Amino acid sequence: MTHDTSDMTFPRRFHDRAHAGRELAKHLSQFRSQFPIVLGLPRGGVPVAYEVAQALDAPLDVWVVRKLGAPDQPELGMGAVAEGGEIFIDARIVREVGATEQEVQEIVARKTAEVDDRSRRLRRGRGAPDLEGKTVLLVDDGIATGGTARAALRAIRRRGPRAVVLAVPVGATATLEALASEADQIVCLSPQAHLYAIGLWYEKFDPVEDEDVVALLDRSRDHEEKPLERSVRVSTAEAELHGDLAVPHGASGVVLFAHGSGSSRKSRRNRLVARVLQRAGLATLLFDLLTEDEEREDAVDAHLRFDIGLLAQRLVGATDWVTRRDETRGLRVGYFGASTGAAAALIAAVERAGVVDAVVSRGGRPDLAETWLPHVRAPTLLIVGGDDREVLALNRSAFRNLGGPKSLEVVAHATHLFEEPGALERVAELAAGWFGQHLQRAGTDAHAAVPGH
Repeated sequence: MTHDTSDMTFPRRFHDRAHAGRELAKHLSQFRSQFPIVLGLPRGGVPVAYEVAQALDAPLDVWVVRKLGAPDQPELGMGAVAEGGEIFIDARIVREVGATEQEVQEIVARKTAEVDDRSRRLRRGRGAPDLEGKTVLLVDDGIATGGTARAALRAIRRRGPRAVVLAVPVGATATLEALASEADQIVCLSPQAHLYAIGLWYEKFDPVEDEDVVALLDRSRDHEEKPLERSVRVSTAEAELHGDLAVPHGASGVVLFAHGSGSSRKSRRNRLVARVLQRAGLATLLFDLLTEDEEREDAVDAHLRFDIGLLAQRLVGATDWVTRRDETRGLRVGYFGASTGAAAALIAAVERAGVVDAVVSRGGRPDLAETWLPHVRAPTLLIVGGDDREVLALNRSAFRNLGGPKSLEVVAHATHLFEEPGALERVAELAAGWFGQHLQRAGTDAHAAVPGH
């Protein structure tokens, strides 16, 4: 059947997929604080997804799905198969075309092999992304019958994500309603009761080849992996310390990391949090609180890593250093402390009460700053794992004595190092929200940087 579209009006028409992606990204900005992963449905969905990922500063990947074409009408979808082994069969279509069970199984086997081959080629041999505990934005250039989207959503759901959002520029209203139970949320810019064909809603709807998808994935990965940090020497009154400084364009504040006992500026956990803060527009300084000679000495008897006074003194020196440096002068200052570094951060916040505007503790020992706690005036967030029971008890006790605005957040089922799926990402999300609230430039509206408020 054909449709005469010469008299149709298009209430929302997109120039091309890139334009659609940029428009779609505006309506997905509320997910930026959840640090999502963006998955495009190859091939047409990937140019749209690329723009979304760029706008949200999120990683981009694909989720490969193949339509199960009817035996004598391959353009007619009677289901779909997605990587991860998810198969969706539309029994009504199968009955209508009269496909036998053997024919369906043969088509499924062939398309499954195609999915495996294409996923390897598009990712250049890399495996599928880890989705456990993450917010996933599944993006396509449009939704018509919804078979491929349904298979993808079900396959993604089996990977244990925190939430799954289906996002498309245009879609058939009935199909979107039918998919509502498969996703936690659906975002569609232009739902249409009479869609006819997705391409009609684009002025330019050129075919997308596998080479185009690979190029977009490579370009996104280059952007994601582009190093922002550079090595610096942090000069304090009594020591010169190694550090890594990152200053995003237009940074609203700078966060100094005080690592815990036995750790260093290379801490994988702190670096993940730092990367999230950088994406949120905050400068970060990760530095070693001990010199190389002191670290060798400490490796013998571990006495310096528990010298909270010394660690706090080094943090104060680093604070003075960033406030003098041209690229960070004038930025509001925050501390992110872990383990014993959290106690040092609270003491340093008292020592530099007119400078430090926010403190976040991850699995910290604020109790080790006991006599200093009532004097803290910087807004302080304590984050503790729900299964880190001893440290949680110490934090609750310290929280009662802590001065200034404060909050205690418990990450359910997390242990001391937050190694459980999604736990560290939750820490980063909480930290970014706290610093975003308290390190805004003086004189700005606190809601200005929160999309949708």
